[in-house]
Amino acid sequence: MTGEVVLRVSGLSARIGHQQVVEDVSFDVPAGEVTAILGRNGAGKTSTIKGILGLIGRSGIVELEGERIDTLATDRIVRRGVGYVPEDREVFASLTVAENLRLAERDASPRRELVAELFPELITRGAQRAGTLSGGQQQMLSLSRALLNDNRILLIDEPTKGLSPKLVAEVVAALEVVARVVPILLVEQNLNAARRLAARLVVIEDGRSVLSGPASEFFEDEERLIRMLGVHGSGVGGVGTA
Repeated sequence: MTGEVVLRVSGLSARIGHQQVVEDVSFDVPAGEVTAILGRNGAGKTSTIKGILGLIGRSGIVELEGERIDTLATDRIVRRGVGYVPEDREVFASLTVAENLRLAERDASPRRELVAELFPELITRGAQRAGTLSGGQQQMLSLSRALLNDNRILLIDEPTKGLSPKLVAEVVAALEVVARVVPILLVEQNLNAARRLAARLVVIEDGRSVLSGPASEFFEDEERLIRMLGVHGSGVGGVGTA
């Protein structure tokens, strides 16, 4: 139900080697919604996602439905029901589409029908090697691998990056359907996509969360949008990865 907190991040800091990339990030992700992380280039958005998952060294508190997961290894966090769609897609290029999907199945009853409904083209390309797919098709495959399992939340990093406007529209439409099934924490550089998808926003500056609240209020304040992100409300670029 919307309003209940599915993921709570408190005082998260993270580092890559000896470099501090996240200083102090705190926010909640309510159930039944999409929460988007925005920020300028290098702000620490992707590093926040990786810190939550334990992919990089981190400290602070991360709770999944009230249970701390910040002490767990990444594989155990995933098994708890945290799905991850990385920025660079990370499909198995030498395997077929069908093999990529089978390898991702973790549950006894994978959601194959949902994947077929959202991305029917993947089903028709089941015998094709994933490395020969277009960038948009690889993104759909990466999303599908996460959707196969009954996750409690999805962490999705830059799903529209590098895609044509047509494919951006298709991915956003698919995510709208997905959000009805599972809450999403989304890093997104396309402001039009974030505006369409997100109910709540978290803005990160220099590794710190500086704003968390309803997306509608933020997007209606053009002056604050320009000041914090360096773009106009109608812009689609200008908010990069970190």
